[in-house]
Amino acid sequence: MAVRSLVGLALGASLISVFARLGGGIYTKAADVGADLVGKIEQGFEEDDPRNPATIADNVGDNVGDCAGMAADVFETYAVSLIGAILVGALTLAGNPAAIVYPFVLGGISVLGAICGVLFVNFSKAKPAAALFGGVLTSAVVSAILFWPATHYLFPTGVTISGIVRTPTQLYFASFIGLVMTAVVVAITNYYTSMRYAPVQKIARASETGHATNIIAGLAVGQHATALPVGFIGIAILLSFHFAGLYGIAIAVMSMLSMAGIIISLDSFGPITDNAGGVAVMSNLPKEVRAVTDQLDAVGNTMKAVTKGYAIASAGLAALVLFGSYVEELKAHVTRNGEPFVFQFSLTEPKVIIGLFLGGLLPFIFTAFSMDAVGKAAGAVVREVRRQLKAKPGILTGQDTPEYGTCVDIVTKAALREMIVPALLPLVFVVAVAVIKPLGPVVLGGLLVGTIVTGLFVAIAMTSGGGAWDNAKKFIEEGNLGGKGSFAHQAAVTGDTVGDPYKDTAGPAINPMIKVVNIVAILIIPIFF
Repeated sequence: MAVRSLVGLALGASLISVFARLGGGIYTKAADVGADLVGKIEQGFEEDDPRNPATIADNVGDNVGDCAGMAADVFETYAVSLIGAILVGALTLAGNPAAIVYPFVLGGISVLGAICGVLFVNFSKAKPAAALFGGVLTSAVVSAILFWPATHYLFPTGVTISGIVRTPTQLYFASFIGLVMTAVVVAITNYYTSMRYAPVQKIARASETGHATNIIAGLAVGQHATALPVGFIGIAILLSFHFAGLYGIAIAVMSMLSMAGIIISLDSFGPITDNAGGVAVMSNLPKEVRAVTDQLDAVGNTMKAVTKGYAIASAGLAALVLFGSYVEELKAHVTRNGEPFVFQFSLTEPKVIIGLFLGGLLPFIFTAFSMDAVGKAAGAVVREVRRQLKAKPGILTGQDTPEYGTCVDIVTKAALREMIVPALLPLVFVVAVAVIKPLGPVVLGGLLVGTIVTGLFVAIAMTSGGGAWDNAKKFIEEGNLGGKGSFAHQAAVTGDTVGDPYKDTAGPAINPMIKVVNIVAILIIPIFF
């Protein structure tokens, strides 16, 4: 009973994460897009120029969306993965308390690994990106070493899963796969979003021929970026299932999420350096200071993209575990009432196909509402900035002070108002399918899988493409392809403003949305079925 009550905790974490991730994303990107469209393109302002009325809203948004929103996102994924692993252990390995304790042990060990990783970064003399990635590697190595004795201590004689005895070494390999997946996702996302590699430079070169070619190149890079992560996720699922069945997948996910401590520190690096650059400009510090913060900000953009890629990849695995929990919970509920379990989740069953279509539709509708929300709020910011510059021409010469609070008020109200509909969508979809009797549990099962599949692709494409767009702009601003103020730079700014809601609002918000769908499905089984 205590284990099942944890599902409610998971739902609470997921709902708050949707609100924080989506609301924070609308806030930060409405301010960012509005500030860039008028400031950079129409007035030729520098980034964070104090004459831009939307500057303060933009800097506040970095904290609301990228710090608070992303922390809520990763915490939610961590909590849901932990609870999912506990639930699978309780349902498939009833009577074995070690199966429930093991996920907690993995999380505790990785706290020590995260501390070691942070110490490595503090004492490292390497360049920022190398030091940060070195911290992740240090954390993973420490965790991998300590997982071995912990696994053998908890499961000295192994464990029987689905009638097959699994050795402690096999369970350790399942946990090791999760650590390897973290490194793989970090490396792949870094390749697609760092200025040092071909994808970002390809978008930058496309900017030389115009705004449209920049957009086309950015969309292509985002879609290319889905192949490798999804391929490795498939390999991880196959191997972890081979070692310990569904429980092995749950352990791999928990192992991957146990790295959340060091990953959150990577994410925070981005908004901190971004705001440091803003403070430098608004304080009229020498341009050399801004040059340093710009380089750090480019690394921060990559770190933010890496964090989102990590959260989304782990969410895909976690959602698969939750789907397995849904099937097991449904089976337990039906057989508890003395009835045979007759449901078939087979692709030859039309109801499953219907569910797959409905589930596949949900991420697209969800992101459409999210993008609309940013577009509306950004439009309001643009109109307000134009109004202020027209009403007070002295702002341009520094004689008048902009009304920063008005823009902050606009994006705050817009974020709270516009996130309501997309946040309710996953709840409405799941409850509607459960309530309509001709659909029922089989269609709902298909809906869960459909949401996982399309959600994973859409989220990775959006976050990687948006990060690449942002760093393509930074690449040009460093003096490449004409530098600031050039035609290529203007095109890159357009790409960046399109990529902003992609990478910081719609894309990452799919992550908690997938979990909300799966958790609500588990919770409503006793109510509707």
